[in-house]
Amino acid sequence: MSAAGAGAAPAGAGTLRRVIVGMPATAVETTQERRLPMPVAVVAAVVGGVLMLLAFPPYGVWPLAAVGVALLAAATHRRRPRAGAGLGFLAGLALFAPLLSWTNLHTGYLPWVLLSLVQASYLALLGAASAWVSPLVDRFRWGWPVLTGVLWVAQEALRDRTPFGGFPWGRLAFSQDASPLLRLAALGGAPLVTFAVAVVGGLLVAATWAGWAAYHRPGGRRSPGGWAPVAGWLAAVLAVPVTGLQVPVLAAGDGDTVTVAIVQGNVPRLGLDFNAQRQAVLNNHVEATVELAAQVASGARARPDLVVWPENSSDIDPLRDASAGGRIQAAADAVGVPILVGAVLRGPGPGQVRNAGLLWQPVTGPDLDQVYTKRHPVPFAEYVPLRDIARLVSKQVDRVRSDFVPGTTPGVLAAGPAVLGDVICFEVAYDEVVRDTVTGGAQLLVVQTNNATFDVAEARQQLAMVRLRAVEHGRPALMASTVGVSGFVSPDGRVSDATGFNTRAIVVRQLHLADGRTLATRVGLWPEVVLTVLAVAALAAAGMRRRVRGGPTAGTPARGGHNGA
Repeated sequence: MSAAGAGAAPAGAGTLRRVIVGMPATAVETTQERRLPMPVAVVAAVVGGVLMLLAFPPYGVWPLAAVGVALLAAATHRRRPRAGAGLGFLAGLALFAPLLSWTNLHTGYLPWVLLSLVQASYLALLGAASAWVSPLVDRFRWGWPVLTGVLWVAQEALRDRTPFGGFPWGRLAFSQDASPLLRLAALGGAPLVTFAVAVVGGLLVAATWAGWAAYHRPGGRRSPGGWAPVAGWLAAVLAVPVTGLQVPVLAAGDGDTVTVAIVQGNVPRLGLDFNAQRQAVLNNHVEATVELAAQVASGARARPDLVVWPENSSDIDPLRDASAGGRIQAAADAVGVPILVGAVLRGPGPGQVRNAGLLWQPVTGPDLDQVYTKRHPVPFAEYVPLRDIARLVSKQVDRVRSDFVPGTTPGVLAAGPAVLGDVICFEVAYDEVVRDTVTGGAQLLVVQTNNATFDVAEARQQLAMVRLRAVEHGRPALMASTVGVSGFVSPDGRVSDATGFNTRAIVVRQLHLADGRTLATRVGLWPEVVLTVLAVAALAAAGMRRRVRGGPTAGTPARGGHNGA
């Protein structure tokens, strides 16, 4: 845009910007006064959401997460917050609608649509915030990566907790299970990994912006010095994953060993009616455990110290149903070691149930001192908040006949030679639920889950979270599923003995227990708190800069200027 063009600044303004930003006037006008045309911005936002999707399992192209972040940042730059919100919402739909498509397999489209819309609304807030801080980016170009990083962490911190306890699925950190950035989890958990991914995205968009400025700089094509900032930004892009590779993580541990067997009994058929098959599901796990006992007796397998059954392996309350309790006791006696049973227990009140991990001993039966009740039941799946209002939206809520009551204590269970950190299903996505087991003394992380109502994509996304937790806390971990994917994870995030989906399987592995604490375990929520506070401070600073420069839309071209809204 020329100085005489629409929305041009006064003659002295270009000189002032040139002094502040350190660019020639033409470059300043190109980068400061221009933004992506709205049709291009819409395409960038949608493509950004799709690229972020492809970073997650089952696709697993983890570098695309940062590229998607960069596209969304570029699309929202120098937009009004309302336009930024719309672009963020489009990116959110492109990410979450396919990412969460497994929620509509057996419940219909409405829950999937509503959940996708709610999750996309958080990226709308992110888009508005990214647009709002544009004046800071224009003033401090080096701040683009940091601002992008802190805004993403703040968005996820909010989404992970609201509404009804939040839904952390789709955090950037969970797309990095095979990335060098995964190691950063040992320093600051999932928030630090998300920050690093978003920082790389910010670096990419800053490099692109600098390249655009250099290209339009007078003689830029002929002056190698004009491209030096681009080289610097790209070097920083490479430096972030290289830094991640330098973070030390445990390979296997050198503590005491424990041999654990995972029994994946499978279900007669996938779908919501697995509850109607509860006797068959229990029988499958009993029979598989008896088969394991026979293999141990023949010398075909090593004798385990512990057997882990998945969530919902006994949806018949074995403490109240003598037949179910007898079947589990027969399995425990046959294998001769404790079984961690995923059970649905009735009570404590009428019409209430609990989703629990229950340690069942050979000979003596259930150990009522070693029971973990799921602390974070899933809203609208395990309990229905605002049931009367929810029923007006969909009668499907009445499928949840009894509300699951949350537990109050972390899942720290003493299981013979190992102290377990037990979490159930989606709880693995919540930072504090997992961390509380480790600070409570857990030496081995156990995730009991039931994927019979979902698909293999959901199961692999969940296993990616287990990998991050293992690195975050320096603990061996395992995931036991009714139908798969089950498997073991070492403290450096490597997966072993992963099972297939919708199949019966028994896997046995010797693990080294761990007792130390990583930096991430020690600092807990502080990295997320600090980064979120920085995001709030950046929003406030951007507001002050807008007021100083003359109004709520300062830093955004006038409507008569270039590129529209």
